[in-house]
Amino acid sequence: MPDQRLQKIIAAAGVTSRRKAEGLIVDGRVAVNGNVRRELGSTADPDNDLITLDGRPLTSEKLRYFLAHKPSGVLCAVSDDRGRPVVTGLLPESVGERLYPAGRLDLDSEGLVLLTNDGELMQRVTRPGGGIEKVYEVIVGGRPGDADLARLRRGVTIDGRQLMPCSIDVLEREEPRKQGPGKDQRGFTRLRVVLHEGKKNQIRRMFGDAGHRVDRLVRTAIGGLTLERVPPGGTRELTEEEAGALRSSAAAAAAE
Repeated sequence: MPDQRLQKIIAAAGVTSRRKAEGLIVDGRVAVNGNVRRELGSTADPDNDLITLDGRPLTSEKLRYFLAHKPSGVLCAVSDDRGRPVVTGLLPESVGERLYPAGRLDLDSEGLVLLTNDGELMQRVTRPGGGIEKVYEVIVGGRPGDADLARLRRGVTIDGRQLMPCSIDVLEREEPRKQGPGKDQRGFTRLRVVLHEGKKNQIRRMFGDAGHRVDRLVRTAIGGLTLERVPPGGTRELTEEEAGALRSSAAAAAAE
């Protein structure tokens, strides 16, 4: 096999994305045949050279792609020091590769999570403006006004950073109920939100900024992938055609 850049080899081994692999190289954690390589242009032959990270050999794993339907209360992580259930625990026991969530959903949110060891695809799926749409169904308390929704669509500022424009469509509104003890008088609004980025708690913070609490948040699609045929807590492996289409669309978006 022709020589390849080290960051590409590291990503293909399922360790991390190419971008983060560059940091590993610069930090002197990667060696080829016993010689530390700190230059980002360094190359090696993955079939014939011994490539190590922190002294441990890298092995190229088969690239796998799973779609998981994360329930509320499941952490979007590979492990948790507090013993909470994690999304990788939904995978079949027969999966031997170490897979990672491509992007996150907070603990209380539900829906589609892509699990893979394809570091390059993970980087492209999670990169802001990467061209991969994430679709959410959101239920908020009350009735956001047209002016508030227009402002959210343009992109509000969170933590000093201007968010990218997004799509928000109203699917359903329920009027406030009549007065009664212990009853929520706000009514609710159900919306479809399409993002091109994924800041931490972004949707909850967007609507919180407009004075509306998010009562339920479900990610229903990533790119062309949907929750169809996957019940809460379930997973399915992507077909080769699905994985290829996702890689192609992510690569095309990156090239643009």
